[in-house]
Amino acid sequence: MRKIAIQGYPGSFHEIAVGKLFGKDEIEILPCKTFSDLFGAVVSHSAQAGLVAIENSQAGSILSNYRLLRESGLIIVGEYKLRIEHHLLALPGTDISAIREVHSHSMAIQQCRAFFKAYPKIRLVNSDDTAFSAHEIREYMLYDRGAIGSLAAAEQYSLDVLVSNIETNGRNFTRFLIICDPKIVKPDGIPLEPVDKASLVITLAHSRGSLARLLTHFADHNLNLTKIQSLPLLGQEWNYLFYIDLVFGGFEDYVSALRSLDKYAAKYQILGEYPAYCGEPGNNAADRVLQKQKAGGKGD
Repeated sequence: MRKIAIQGYPGSFHEIAVGKLFGKDEIEILPCKTFSDLFGAVVSHSAQAGLVAIENSQAGSILSNYRLLRESGLIIVGEYKLRIEHHLLALPGTDISAIREVHSHSMAIQQCRAFFKAYPKIRLVNSDDTAFSAHEIREYMLYDRGAIGSLAAAEQYSLDVLVSNIETNGRNFTRFLIICDPKIVKPDGIPLEPVDKASLVITLAHSRGSLARLLTHFADHNLNLTKIQSLPLLGQEWNYLFYIDLVFGGFEDYVSALRSLDKYAAKYQILGEYPAYCGEPGNNAADRVLQKQKAGGKGD
């Protein structure tokens, strides 16, 4: 049985995404309290792979997870986008007028702030996890507290749904990355096929026009930039790391761009080469991870 590490309690959106990607018969879920614990579980081979949220279409990127990915030495081998539906959960019989606090993960709260403008007396409190917030309500029988969470969390902890779909935007999606040890899935250095997307982290020379020249270089090689995220370099004031996602029609275009990337980047690191999500669960990336691991016999 293969273990997949996630952040969160049973009923979390990570658990829902894992179920859609891997199914429930092939794997065992390893819940982790924090994202740092999740990465640590995969690095130590306590889990053969991990599923980690990286950005939300409404609330933006989870910046700390970019750092964890860069520093861990793990690679991205697939991605998945989950439609996120948030619900206001509480103990059975609770009226919304009795609720004084609503707890949830900070990203979930950001996605639901517009709803709570109609309830100014409710205090919004950040927690480690949406499902953990639901768990606490049931464990301590907190009739004056609500949680933002999934229908799975409501069922898991026997809570009522006071209000459904309280997310601000109906097109609310979270993008998850499948991460694992590169030695397991590509010991020969060759990425899993088919590959049409790559994630890089790049340090640019501190000179005028360096970013513009880099973007032109990618365009000249028929690479489409789908995301760019800048983060400051610690200890180097006003210098930045750029996290970049690229999609391409031909793998050779991408390889050709890498060959001459040193001319435009002071330093770069490949975070993953993988299939772009195309509307199907994992577009088989998850299956390839499991099959590759089985064939190699690693991580048991």
